[in-house]
Amino acid sequence: MAKQKSNKHRTYARNRPVVSRKGLENVFEPDGVYLFKLVAVTLAGLMWLRIADPFVVANVITFGAFPVGGLIALLMIAWLEKAQFNRKILYAVLTVVTIIGFFLDAGIVL
Repeated sequence: MAKQKSNKHRTYARNRPVVSRKGLENVFEPDGVYLFKLVAVTLAGLMWLRIADPFVVANVITFGAFPVGGLIALLMIAWLEKAQFNRKILYAVLTVVTIIGFFLDAGIVL
């Protein structure tokens, strides 16, 4: 009598749901969606809430601007983006654009 193969499921690939063994992406995302995410993160990084009269804390630290758009984008990326390598790219873009946005006078002035 022939021995039957067991139907055990392989579990070694469960930690890699987005990328296959060959390095191909399992979750397909159109280029337009990814470009929209990059543009949205770039615009959010430029959104600063600037205060016309900065306030001083303990005569040492002066607060004159807050990266409101950057904080909102940070939370949205962490919540919505499933692929880790896409999150890393979006975090890097957000960081660079937020730093550049601080030195530009972009944002809302109160």
